[in-house]
Amino acid sequence: MKGKKTDLGSADCAIARSLDLIGDWWSLLIVRDAFQGKERFGEFQTGLGLAKNILSTRLKKLVSEGIFKMLPESEGSSRSRYVLTPKGERLCVLLAALWQWGEESCFRPGELKRTLVDVNSRKPLARLELRSQDGRRVGPRGFTLAKR
Repeated sequence: MKGKKTDLGSADCAIARSLDLIGDWWSLLIVRDAFQGKERFGEFQTGLGLAKNILSTRLKKLVSEGIFKMLPESEGSSRSRYVLTPKGERLCVLLAALWQWGEESCFRPGELKRTLVDVNSRKPLARLELRSQDGRRVGPRGFTLAKR
C-alpha cells in the first residue's frame, strides 16, 4: 500500500495530531514562507519550486484546517492571498525551534549564513528552552505525559 497515509487525526497524542495537520515538509515550508511575507500562490510556487498540484493540495488543507485564510488580493479581485490566521501564527514557536535545532544539528561550523533575529533590535533570538510553570528550566528528561 505504497503512498497510503495513516490518519493520525483521532490519535490520543498532541504530537500525532499536529503532524497529521502540518507534518509534511511542504506544509511547514509554506508556513515558513508566509512568515517571510509571501501570500500569493505564485510566490509560494516560485520560492519553493513545488509542483502546482501539490502546492494547491497543501494550501487547501492549510486553509481547511484554519492555518491560513483566503482573502481577495484587492476589492473585487478574483485572485486570492493566503494569510496566516492566529492559529497559523502560533506555529512561529515550532518553526523557531526547528530552525535552532537545525542550526546546531545540520550544519558544519561557518556553513550557515543566516540566523533568526529580532526584527526590532536585529539581534539573534535567545535559544528556546522549556520552563515549568514556576519558571524553572526543564531539561530533556525533566518532563513526561500525565493525565489531565
